[in-house]
Amino acid sequence: MKGIFGGRQKNVAIFIDGPNMIRKEFNIDLKEVRERAKKYGRIIFGKVFLNQFASEKLIEAVSSQGFEPLIALGVEKDQDIDVYMAAEIMEASYSRDIDVIVMVSRDTDFLPIIQKAKKKGKETVVMGSEPGFSIALKNAADHVEDLTKRSG
Repeated sequence: MKGIFGGRQKNVAIFIDGPNMIRKEFNIDLKEVRERAKKYGRIIFGKVFLNQFASEKLIEAVSSQGFEPLIALGVEKDQDIDVYMAAEIMEASYSRDIDVIVMVSRDTDFLPIIQKAKKKGKETVVMGSEPGFSIALKNAADHVEDLTKRSG
């Protein structure tokens, strides 16, 4: 598939830190995440990482928005979700089929994975919201989308 200027359109993978971002206080709209990610290329897949405490209603809502809910079983802390998500991002970083990594999180713990993805030649986008959107994460990414500020 070619982009608007004749070049190959970039393939985008989205990774969402569910426990960190999908909270009532942030009011994150998965449709908006998808729309913002489309600016960077064609979305190949979107994954939302959740723990076993996620409600059936949340899992259904994630699925209905076209994202794949991944439930980490036996997780007691959000950090365990971070490891699961980091492993998936690292796998995408080694994939020739992925050009752009979009990570939705505010968490500084993901700084090393963003740096590694860039070393593997991936374009990186970090989407997050205030309060607590890591400055280090913003500075490491190629592009930053602040979900606190609504698009449109």
